[in-house]
Amino acid sequence: MGRITETVKVLIIINAICFVGTLISGDLVYRLFSLFYFENPKFQIWQPLTHMFMHGGFMHILFNMYALWAFGSPLEMRWGQKKFLFFYFSAGFGAALIHTLVNYYQIHSGYDALMAAGMDQSQIMTLLETGQYNTGILESVSKETIQTLYNNFNTPAVGASGAIYGILVAFGLMFPNIELMLIFLPVPIKAKYFIPLIIAGDVFFGITGSPFGIAHWAHIGGAIFGFIMAYYWKKNSFNSHRWN
Repeated sequence: MGRITETVKVLIIINAICFVGTLISGDLVYRLFSLFYFENPKFQIWQPLTHMFMHGGFMHILFNMYALWAFGSPLEMRWGQKKFLFFYFSAGFGAALIHTLVNYYQIHSGYDALMAAGMDQSQIMTLLETGQYNTGILESVSKETIQTLYNNFNTPAVGASGAIYGILVAFGLMFPNIELMLIFLPVPIKAKYFIPLIIAGDVFFGITGSPFGIAHWAHIGGAIFGFIMAYYWKKNSFNSHRWN
């Protein structure tokens, strides 16, 4: 973790400008540029890209931009600008894909459960649009299933976290013995143990259901795509080939 590289600097500046824009314009920017589920009327084709520049609060963007500087700069120095950008956005798109696939499974599982319980399509659409439904359905379908269906359909994904997780995985592969520390656990841990520990936490909360409103499957998606690219490049000695 040394100097900030040029591409990382530009990405941080763009994210900061976008964050200030959301503070000024409010919900309008979030509705246009956050990543909504693709069957939601608010979904737009550009959102898989633009959601990477939206953040849900100051701490959200602060942690992401710190990680981008700390772990992204060494990768850009090793790979070069074009290769780093390709990796960054590929991991971000991969995160959006996995997040969407998990949403699709959970939404349609809930949809099928409601249909089997006797709700028709118009009643389900009313539930998705307003959150209102006949509570008698709770005799056949759990409230948690309905809430998950509603939340996944209507809650957009925001942030560069998916791309950041890809960067974390690549950093761990390229610099496995660098010692890192968690803020709440000030004990040096080598990157090859530190990064899997963080991802394991996301897998746990993704499977059990997160109480924090965090898109854990997007994090996992970014990590998966980041690992595939970084591992392939390392195995085939592409890490030494810069794309300037």
